[in-house]
Amino acid sequence: MWTQNPLLRDAGAAVLTGGAAMAVLRFWEQVGNRALLDQKLCRKLVHISVGLVYFLMWPLFSADDAYAPFLASLAIALNIVRVTLIGLGVVKDDGVVNSMTRHGDYRELLRGPLYYACAITLTTVIFWRNSPISIAVICNLCAGDGAADIAGRRLGNIKLPYNPSKSYAGTIAMFFSGFIASILYMCYFHLFGFVEESCSMAAAFGVTSLAAAIVESFPVSMRLDDNLTVPITSVLVGGLVFYYAGGGGTGNGDRSSISAVAAMVFAGSR
Repeated sequence: MWTQNPLLRDAGAAVLTGGAAMAVLRFWEQVGNRALLDQKLCRKLVHISVGLVYFLMWPLFSADDAYAPFLASLAIALNIVRVTLIGLGVVKDDGVVNSMTRHGDYRELLRGPLYYACAITLTTVIFWRNSPISIAVICNLCAGDGAADIAGRRLGNIKLPYNPSKSYAGTIAMFFSGFIASILYMCYFHLFGFVEESCSMAAAFGVTSLAAAIVESFPVSMRLDDNLTVPITSVLVGGLVFYYAGGGGTGNGDRSSISAVAAMVFAGSR
């Protein structure tokens, strides 16, 4: 490694992470500005790609630096400030508006895109890379929710009986996309020794992705915004299923302890 100092290493990793996330954003902003894709499709491709590319960079950070998760999340945190300023009308950026909003209204940035960035930032800081909850949250939020919208708009002719704004195709696509992405990142992070790789863990990811897909299909997700309901569901359900699957990292043999589950959910498993 280019330096033995963990803080310097992580500062360099943060720059690389920020550069990768910004490159993805700039690419989709150019696509949006040039109207090369439908605005709604472009928005969801941003939704899918930014978080997953950011997630790929986590192994660059050291295991010896307590500030690593804060430095890793810096790029997303700075984007929160940027999105907020544009959403308030303080800064004008048509590329961001065209690539991140449904209807081209800059005020939309203060809802879904802001919730999205906040969810990823909090997941990074609270759970970090040794917790499978991080994988569940980011994969269900990015891959799952993004695929749900794309599939729903193109294949969603058959609507759900309890929510005519959602379709079977979108819900199924969300489950499979979130689940497959979770499995792939489980294998990826396992290569670095961050998480366990097992059938029980895979099943736990499946349960969590199914719960997230079901909650996303409810009308409540449209009122609260699915960029809030999907991460919350992934944290709460994931906290339980990963604990019982043995991958929660609580180190407590008492499986009946509700306090242990709550501690794992809100304190992470670093």
